[in-house]
Amino acid sequence: MSKEKKGVYTGIIEKDENGNYFCGEYLLDYQYTEASFKLGDEINIKSVIANPSDKSFNQYPKKSRNFFLANDKK
Repeated sequence: MSKEKKGVYTGIIEKDENGNYFCGEYLLDYQYTEASFKLGDEINIKSVIANPSDKSFNQYPKKSRNFFLANDKK
């Protein structure tokens, strides 16, 4: 399996009971996800940061706003 520029994690966009978008253990940026993706999309997460939100940090300590569709071949 090739590791070249594959990103941190590949998974499906889901939404929890609090309205947060997530993929695996990663919280996804809400506005970016709303604007560009839909539930069930398979994405590749390129990079993650520590979640700056006190509200969701315990559930999602890591957050990403740098991700793209997994099947988007460019």
